Amino acid sequence: MTKPETLAQHWLANVRRWRGTDKVAARQKDLGIWQPFTWDQEYQQVRDFSLGLVALGLQRGERVAIIGDNDLEYLWGVLGVMAAGGVVVGIFTDVTPKEVQYVVAHSDATFVLAGDQEQCDKLLAVQGELPLVRRVIYWDERGLWNYNNPWLMDFREVQALGRATLVDAPDRFEAMIAEGRGSDLAMFCYTSGTTGLPKGAMMSHANFVYVASAFDEVEQLRPTDNYVSFIPMAWIGGAALDLAPHCTHGIILNFAESPDTVQQNIREISPDTILYNSRLWENLVASIQVRMIDASWWNRALYRLFLPVGYRVAGYQLEGRQVPLLWRFLYALGRPAIFRPMLSQYGLHRARTAYTAGAALSPDVVRFFLALGLPLRQIYGSTEITGGAVAHRPGQIKVETLGVPLPGARVKIAPNGEILLTSPGLFVGYHKDPAATEAALYRDEEGVAWFRTGDAGLLDADGHLIYLDRLKDMIELGSGERYSPQYIEGRLKFSPYISHCMTVGDSSRGYVTALITIDYDNVGRWAEKRGLAYTTYTDLAQKPEVYALVRQAVEQVNATLPPAARVRKFVLMHKEFDADEGEMTRTRKLRRAFLAQRYADIVEALYDGRSEVQVSAAVHYRDGRVANINTTLRVESLNEVEAR
Repeated sequence: MTKPETLAQHWLANVRRWRGTDKVAARQKDLGIWQPFTWDQEYQQVRDFSLGLVALGLQRGERVAIIGDNDLEYLWGVLGVMAAGGVVVGIFTDVTPKEVQYVVAHSDATFVLAGDQEQCDKLLAVQGELPLVRRVIYWDERGLWNYNNPWLMDFREVQALGRATLVDAPDRFEAMIAEGRGSDLAMFCYTSGTTGLPKGAMMSHANFVYVASAFDEVEQLRPTDNYVSFIPMAWIGGAALDLAPHCTHGIILNFAESPDTVQQNIREISPDTILYNSRLWENLVASIQVRMIDASWWNRALYRLFLPVGYRVAGYQLEGRQVPLLWRFLYALGRPAIFRPMLSQYGLHRARTAYTAGAALSPDVVRFFLALGLPLRQIYGSTEITGGAVAHRPGQIKVETLGVPLPGARVKIAPNGEILLTSPGLFVGYHKDPAATEAALYRDEEGVAWFRTGDAGLLDADGHLIYLDRLKDMIELGSGERYSPQYIEGRLKFSPYISHCMTVGDSSRGYVTALITIDYDNVGRWAEKRGLAYTTYTDLAQKPEVYALVRQAVEQVNATLPPAARVRKFVLMHKEFDADEGEMTRTRKLRRAFLAQRYADIVEALYDGRSEVQVSAAVHYRDGRVANINTTLRVESLNEVEAR
């Protein structure tokens, strides 16, 4: 085989490299036991499924949608589709039937892989609107035994078709892989759609191969590296940093027993590299803080004694200064006493690299983990740039920045302050939307295409990229001063008692306010420890004691902000922000315009002098039930605010 160009060709090169050995390609935990699969075994599973799809009529270039939790069959399915020259279309598992129908129909998918009964039911609900789909192939048959719809087909039945094909055409599988080119489409990744319907970003094999190679140059990926694959592969970060390195560098993918056991399974594997989105890192900080509140007096004492030492050492490292001998000695005592055991509770004690991607992460979170001895590094990019174009290099972390361009990538700031990115990872375009593709790109005088990120930023003297906020979200107050909502929100979410918040303020308003949702689990534990009775989320959120708790967190953040950016008033919301109700994207980004419109009366109450606001709202549960909430939300004022 000539030099590999596609993910499937790189994968096949690794198969040949480890053929006949016991080198592990992937593991799946099943019934409490980690089941390893060698490269030979993975090859057989992928080959059989790929040939089976072709026997069912899959043609090169056709799209195959997949919706399910990360596991072995998901991996085999993706690799099988790509080996046959098909294009994978990832769909998040928590979408509604209507959202499934949109992505499957818009992508012109001819087959759909569905993980279980829940996902099959979504597809069956919209079967009449998907005339191009020939089969829905499922791999977890539980609950589907009595389904007689011929549209549905078991994953193992497809593999049986592939084995039958193999008898007459033993060389067909590898011949199909050899036909691929780097410019071929590999995947459609649908954007989060904060301002409208998701767009299908078309990604080539060359895009993914580039990103894996760029991170290898920075990190030196090893075939012995263990990754726990749980970030959805429908998200570009999961595909670029799990699937692609598995194909190109042979990293070992480990799949959790179920979504509910991910944290436990990460602890068992103790991966060499870990990628969490920003919300998961924030949850982890909250979990550690709450765990220490409930810890024994001895562990609390160790934590209070050594955490300031960790922060001091982290400060020296961030400034690029040598750590004095005394602080190195104290840190050497604290690491085995508290830091390493704490990280091991979350399977992070062996992590060589820890990454965050997605929404902006508060510098406080980065500083906290660096104090514990875990260098948490930012990755910045977008779906359209194959996930990453900028990242912190080892030993070059700056908490206020996102890092420097990856090898082969470039970044520049447009005259209006917008961040522009280009690299070999630049996407092919949006499916069926050439106008949106053209609008997303800026072509310079040399004809180089740059992706318009829509983000505001600047470059520091060392070439590090500083992210400010979404360009459209940078807000100018009536006073003429500007502030970044995401920066404030990130600082507030460092509190273990705040799950989400949306800051508000514009040119017609003279100060910043916030809609805050409490972390129900953490605040609930806090309340129970103090004998504070409550019945529901709404009841707990409106307790005066909870308002005082959150007020303290807001005041702490305000003390670090310039006057114009300080939160003057806030309300604790009666419910969590919910992606199923359109309030957030599937990647947990706030849909600000929608939230501002939906909660317009609450926002007005923050500015018109009211001390409380009546709320009547419908809450939609996943089982289809709808409940109405009628309650009064208290408006908390942190100081006297002049009427504007």
